[in-house]
Amino acid sequence: MIALEDRQALVRDIRMAQSAGARLSKACEVCGIDRRTLHRWKADGLALQSGGRPMAIRPTPAHALTPEERARVLSVAKSPALLIDLLHASSQRWPMREFTSPVNRPLAEYWTLRTRTLTAKEPKQQRPATTHVANGPGEHWCWDMTYLPTDITGRRFYLYLILDMYSRKIVGWEVHETDDADHAARVVQRAALAEGIAANQTKPVLHGDNGATLKATTVLAMLHWLGIKPSYSRPRVSNDNAFAESAFRTAKYRPEYVRRGFKDLDQARSWASEFVHWYNVEHLHSGIRYVSPNQRHAGQDHEILAARHHLYLAAQAANPRRWTRNTRNWTPIGAVTLNPENPELIKTESSNQDKQAIAA
Repeated sequence: MIALEDRQALVRDIRMAQSAGARLSKACEVCGIDRRTLHRWKADGLALQSGGRPMAIRPTPAHALTPEERARVLSVAKSPALLIDLLHASSQRWPMREFTSPVNRPLAEYWTLRTRTLTAKEPKQQRPATTHVANGPGEHWCWDMTYLPTDITGRRFYLYLILDMYSRKIVGWEVHETDDADHAARVVQRAALAEGIAANQTKPVLHGDNGATLKATTVLAMLHWLGIKPSYSRPRVSNDNAFAESAFRTAKYRPEYVRRGFKDLDQARSWASEFVHWYNVEHLHSGIRYVSPNQRHAGQDHEILAARHHLYLAAQAANPRRWTRNTRNWTPIGAVTLNPENPELIKTESSNQDKQAIAA
């Protein structure tokens, strides 16, 4: 649907293009319309006046309510609550169906019929995603809980895991037989002690989903005592906690993962301990330029990636015919962003990081 002003502007531009020597079909193609559309506009007079569109000025129906009748409808509908309930009740509207449309139309224009009943709540808009930008280790953590299968049908173990968003290092984990808020609070407490956040001036932000365990009062009290600020995903949005979900996928695709189910809790905890050690120490993470999370957490990734870059340049210089393009990008990963939906915040954090790098 093209408005009258836009239609007139297109016709004017096409005429100017034709006068300059352009073909009509090419001019219409550039304007995004078909040549037959232009001919129809000229034949029906739509190039200079509005047509039968919703934006056109339409005559008032002969049976429409008069201004006095509309005022009476509004005054009656807004005064007694019982009458509004009567108009909204489905059992009462059937005998009055011939009056429903004329009555509802003026009320809808004045936003009186926004809800079905007086007690109905207004629709809530989904809150926007909270953008988190981590410029170093210990600034933002993310955590989640996943199920571990057992060899008994209907029984499962629960793996709690806390991941540093910047370095991808697993800073806390536990496996339990039950899903309980006390277990989650203990995981956070042990991770805070292991990372020594009490001595840090800036406390981390802990991002998780909307599970009942992660939002329990016991967990919130522990976070408040530790000085950790909680953050939660949007309702029914599965990718707001992508880093933790990615770690769980890596864990369950490992060859050591017992897909047919763990025999007991000791076996599950033994497997989790071995996985965390492999993930932090031996695993070369593709999201951080193939260095281990421990190396990035300790700030060793810059030196390692610089050595790799020089090695690749030396190999390219020794055999230039084997390299049709540039070498692999070994530039260290900068700030890590979760839910990058706030461009102003990301731009500010990036500029601050650049200033810090220049000052260093």
